[in-house]
Amino acid sequence: MTTNHELHITLTQGLRRAAQYFPERTSTVFGQRRRTWAETFDRVTRLAAGLATLGVKPGERIAILGSNSDRYLEATYAILWAGCVAVPGNTRWAPAEHAYALKDSEPSLLILDQDFAAMARTLPGFDPARTVFMGDDAPADLVSFEKLIEGNEPLEDRSTHGHEMAIIMYTGGTTGWPKGVMLSHANITFAFMSFSLVMPYEADAVFLHSAPMFHLAAMCSVLSYTGVGATHVILPRFDPALVVEAVVSEQVNTALLVPTMVDFVDRYLQAHPADMGSLRKLLYGASPISEALLRRAMKTLPNVAFYQGYGQTEMAGGVVVLGAEFHAVEGPNARLLRAAGRPNPTLDIRIVDDEMKEVPRGTIGEIVARGPSVMLGYWRKPEQTQAAIVDGWLRSGDAGYMDAQGFIFLVDRLKDMIVSGGENVYSAEVENALAQHPAVLECAVIGIPSEQWGEEVHAVLRLRDGHQVDEEALAAHCSQLIANYKRPRSYTFRTETLPLSATGKVLKTELRKPFWEGHARQVG
Repeated sequence: MTTNHELHITLTQGLRRAAQYFPERTSTVFGQRRRTWAETFDRVTRLAAGLATLGVKPGERIAILGSNSDRYLEATYAILWAGCVAVPGNTRWAPAEHAYALKDSEPSLLILDQDFAAMARTLPGFDPARTVFMGDDAPADLVSFEKLIEGNEPLEDRSTHGHEMAIIMYTGGTTGWPKGVMLSHANITFAFMSFSLVMPYEADAVFLHSAPMFHLAAMCSVLSYTGVGATHVILPRFDPALVVEAVVSEQVNTALLVPTMVDFVDRYLQAHPADMGSLRKLLYGASPISEALLRRAMKTLPNVAFYQGYGQTEMAGGVVVLGAEFHAVEGPNARLLRAAGRPNPTLDIRIVDDEMKEVPRGTIGEIVARGPSVMLGYWRKPEQTQAAIVDGWLRSGDAGYMDAQGFIFLVDRLKDMIVSGGENVYSAEVENALAQHPAVLECAVIGIPSEQWGEEVHAVLRLRDGHQVDEEALAAHCSQLIANYKRPRSYTFRTETLPLSATGKVLKTELRKPFWEGHARQVG
């Protein structure tokens, strides 16, 4: 008797399951366009065949750059079906960031839509013959997405599986450039299976996608809810009016929103009341949420079960969840509105000191995680991978504590990361951009409180002698180098040297103090 110990987990299995069990159920809704799972399956397998005719081989990377759409979902699955690795591009990046990620990941093909076709042509190495246009009317020099589908017979599933790489997700870089997080089929599958034990995925789910699909949380929602044959209602972008309209018209019952989006939707509903009775579940996370906003949203949507997820791209998504049963506005559990939640099954979470030794309950330390959803590593960055994963434990860079009941509370970040409106901004990236201005002698970037965004980016600068520059000029300079959400919203100009530690590092804690007095600084 022989036993096959190979881990045959593949992300394409969910698509096969949806087509087998629910062929006539609506798979995607995008504007006026509706498709069934049978149609989506047929289109994906034909598109995968089309990609193969362009010469891509299993294991090669294919980049996607586009706004949310039903075609984005199809492209993701077609890349995986063809045995390739999907590399989603951040739609909010500046051209220089796109150029870096494309050079770093070396994709065989680029799939894009009309929103990014013009920008992509300005990137170094752009090749029209290796660019697939994800739209109805492809420019003559680009490869047509629809013609690849129309002109090819379905391809058999060539997907890689198990611990082989499925996706490279770029996240902010502490060295000034994004890092490619390598995630396997097993990483992502274990992550959403573990998550489902805390927040079950119902087969009748009608899931609203308004968060960008290049984000891991939104991408995991695509992959996990496909497996139960759910209907994906897809918005091209977040807009509170569009969210409310979609919930009402499509009877959406499940949604993912970052706290800033929750705030906008809540405010919109105050001014434009609507019947949101179909909505049963709301998952939020990716940035801090104030207790006041959470209480307000729970009052506005009294029949909705709220779930908070905390995690990182390096953990393949949320690994700590605050379940709906712990969203109490009064009584002993009301204190848990400030908690991130409890660790998911299949994950070990510890709070450790600088030597990676576990600290007593209630003691603040670094949050570390171990389990099957921890990333393979950073693409082509072995030293950073080695620093991030120690003896199998992923160092989060976030500080928090665990109480006696196992609830995780987040209190600060060890890394110099700012979370603004659900987007992670690494100060090193912003500092790298500012430092390239000829007038800037030294700079430090910190997060300061923002009622609307949770935190906003603030820069502290010292200029070179004899140089002058205003905020408008600095904004124009940064616009060529980094995405809009990363650019400083305010500045402090100093004449004295920035405060330094004994080892010569800028003491950002000192720079933050005046702004955070009276605020409970935390992350989510």
